[in-house]
Amino acid sequence: MERSILKELSLFLETSPSCFHAIDNIKNILFGEQFTQLHENKKWKLNNGSRYFVTRNDSSIIAFTVPDREMAGMRIIASHSDSPAFKVKENPELETDGQYIRLNVERYGGMLCAPWLDRPLSVAGRVIVKDRQRGLCSRLVNIDRDLLLIPNLAIHMNREANDGYKYNAQKDMLPLYGAFTAKGTFMKLIADAAGVEESDILGHDLFLYNRQKASIWGASEEFISCGRLDDLQCAFASLKGFLAGEKASHLAVYCVLDSEEVGNTTKQGAASTFLYDTLTRIHDSLCYTHEDYLIHLADSFMISADNAHAVHPNHPDKSDPSNRPYLNGGIVLKFNANQKYCTDGISAAMFRDICSAAGVPVQTFANRSDMAGGSTLGNISNTQVALNTADIGLPQLAMHSPYETAGVKDTAYLIRAAAAFYC
Repeated sequence: MERSILKELSLFLETSPSCFHAIDNIKNILFGEQFTQLHENKKWKLNNGSRYFVTRNDSSIIAFTVPDREMAGMRIIASHSDSPAFKVKENPELETDGQYIRLNVERYGGMLCAPWLDRPLSVAGRVIVKDRQRGLCSRLVNIDRDLLLIPNLAIHMNREANDGYKYNAQKDMLPLYGAFTAKGTFMKLIADAAGVEESDILGHDLFLYNRQKASIWGASEEFISCGRLDDLQCAFASLKGFLAGEKASHLAVYCVLDSEEVGNTTKQGAASTFLYDTLTRIHDSLCYTHEDYLIHLADSFMISADNAHAVHPNHPDKSDPSNRPYLNGGIVLKFNANQKYCTDGISAAMFRDICSAAGVPVQTFANRSDMAGGSTLGNISNTQVALNTADIGLPQLAMHSPYETAGVKDTAYLIRAAAAFYC
């Protein structure tokens, strides 16, 4: 069972080189489970006992199932689709000495820069083209071959490199695309991959990604490494649990939002109205009143699922003295007094109760009191849809690297807990 899950997870990660591909993969899984797609610009006609999903910006998705009885509140799990990467700028080609062509890129999110160097990279994302019948439409693009590399500066030219180095995103982190003969070919390459003419492309959202495939390793093969574990591991596991759960009494909602790595403040992020709009439209279509929505909200629970920092084997001192999660130790319940994580006593008890019933181990994470930590989508989502929420994650190492590491057991733990949650 565990091996089967790891194989599915690896395939999901490898075929999701951008947030757009991740959402497309999720859509295809939902179609296979007989979910009906809704559209925000069309009227909704929902039925009890049915299943639906809606997307926004091709990078966020909300799927839900309507119980065939009176709704007993809502059960929601939210994760995110984006990962730190380098985004390709407009007019991307840059010349060097009449010999090289580089790509002009900028940082998206707070990545670790060093691991991006000296490894095969490529480009994936979407292009926007004008179709004669449909108007502006989106096409997925993935240049599925080793295409780029960001070369390190030799130690002979920077003798202090191993003493610490501050990377300049405009100077150090631009990928080499080709020899000078490659000039003027990049957007043609993208157009060919999209099956359109270069002149048809009116806009693009393209990102670099690491080409290295998932690896299961360790003395007892206890670790898994791949790009984008944060947060596609949670998106994958919560989807599997969502599909496995009974979903009999509650409005069961599966949510993957974009833009978490850049603060959530986009039309498709946790700070947007996407979740609120969807939940209120569901209630309206099912002939519930606004007061019914508020009553259901008070009886609801949300899990914000975004990966957590495990204790680092070389830097155990960076972790809190008494809240120390480890790989393969179970789901991590995250706490922060200043509400960077929105877990409180009530939501912690609710989540622990669910995991206890499912036989799933729970660990805890808190930052050292003298170190600032990150934040996630739970507390930001609560500004639009306020309900009891617990922030959780799966333990990992090297968060925001293009090649991250997690434990082989923890994905299955979240699947089991999510299935129990969607009762």
